[in-house]
Amino acid sequence: MIFRCPAPDIRIPNASLTEHILEHVAARASKPAVIDGITGQTITYAELDDMSARAAAELIRAGLRPGDVVALISLNQPLYVVACYAIMRAGAVFTPINPLLAAAEINKQLSDSAATTVINTTNIDAKVTEAATGTAVRWRYALDGTGAGSLAALATARQGALPVTDPSSLAALPYSSGTTGTSKGVMLSHRNLVASLEQHRAFWNVSDSDVLCASVPMFHVYGFNVVMNSAVLAGATLVTLPRFDLRTYLGLVEKFRITRGHFAPPILLALAQAPYVDQCDLTSMYLAISGAAPLDERTAVRVAERTGIRVVQGYGMTEASPGTHAVGDDDVDVPIASVGKLLPCTEARIVDPATNRDADLGEPGELWIRGPQVMQGYLRQPEATAHTVTEGWLHTGDLVQIRDGNFYVIDRLKELIKYSGFQVAPAELEALLLTHPHVLDAAVIGVTHPTAGEAPKAYVVPNGSVDAAELLAWTAARVASYKKIREIEFVEEIPKSPTGKILRRVLKEAALQHKEATS
Repeated sequence: MIFRCPAPDIRIPNASLTEHILEHVAARASKPAVIDGITGQTITYAELDDMSARAAAELIRAGLRPGDVVALISLNQPLYVVACYAIMRAGAVFTPINPLLAAAEINKQLSDSAATTVINTTNIDAKVTEAATGTAVRWRYALDGTGAGSLAALATARQGALPVTDPSSLAALPYSSGTTGTSKGVMLSHRNLVASLEQHRAFWNVSDSDVLCASVPMFHVYGFNVVMNSAVLAGATLVTLPRFDLRTYLGLVEKFRITRGHFAPPILLALAQAPYVDQCDLTSMYLAISGAAPLDERTAVRVAERTGIRVVQGYGMTEASPGTHAVGDDDVDVPIASVGKLLPCTEARIVDPATNRDADLGEPGELWIRGPQVMQGYLRQPEATAHTVTEGWLHTGDLVQIRDGNFYVIDRLKELIKYSGFQVAPAELEALLLTHPHVLDAAVIGVTHPTAGEAPKAYVVPNGSVDAAELLAWTAARVASYKKIREIEFVEEIPKSPTGKILRRVLKEAALQHKEATS
């Protein structure tokens, strides 16, 4: 049973990502393309085009070749956009790295990707130097600064001929989040990314009158393609924020009149709870899009009621460039708990994970996706690729259900807790815990149980004084007996990825270590 987008298919341009994005630069030459929300540094569309072209030509003169991998290590800032486009205009492959990673973690990605070049901010020079030891890295450039070896020097070098890039060649090599396993290089072609941009454009009416804020990391494909590239393609203005802070973000909304917000669920949770939000002028923002992790419906409703901003969810994964589902700007009747409908040119199956056969209509199952945005595979991991993509179908690992033509994400398949054969969804228990007045944040994992196999354990960030026994009884009264939380541990914070996904494997490792230490 194959599900399709209700809207007609769209034409996907046969162009490289940068050709497509920068096609109309001349028409908006003097308009601000990117503004640093902290320093005010501004790069116009003409400057973005010129700087990225000159930097690309200089990288080629230095020895960079088509297909080489260049690592970019930085928090959000205007020069990040310049560097991204310079890398791809040189015909190279861009691999983004979180600058907050440890040297050993950066080394792993540099080694696995076989990066020959690194562009990083100077504040992490020592860490990157350590990380590059023993890798294929030959050239290093500073993203900030003005001296020799800086991006500024590259961007003011003489112009030169740039290669013609085949749209089927690789453009980006992000690494999967690793929330349920080892991170792998996700091979995304120019066509994958262009397709994703055009698919989203069919649903979202982003225009040159919009102002977007890069509040989610651009080293994640959500921030890279859905926010950064979408903004530049539309001729909008992109305001960058290096580290998310709610007060700072709200100040940027007021100062720059941000129109569309892109969030991960923890940010929306803060919007729902912080007392000073009511004193801020958020009237410029007409839409808030949540992605990267499931959003609690009550949180979304609270934000919408409190701010007057329409809140919608989208769905995707790194392996899908990243989008597969969205709620269109005009789809005002889609329930807030839904991730909407399939994007154009996208097909889906809902498969019973126990039988690998299509689930009955209306029943939950694992979401499989097929479309032009689906990755080329995992870098040098044919077995992992074959396990994840079969006959063009991407196995998402997420349980979904269709109701009234809309898709709903129930939980991660691999994160389901099996208590005496019953399946327990951690997200359901987390959403329940967040409704308790003395719970600020929560995460639920499965831990070994002597008779049931697995049982739910909750990690809770308290909001004031709360007793574990009381909270256990409170949740037990609200769920089926097999869903009851058997253990609660209070913590200062829940470990999450930069895009807001709960890092359950970190909690599971901690639980295992605790068990071994006390046994």
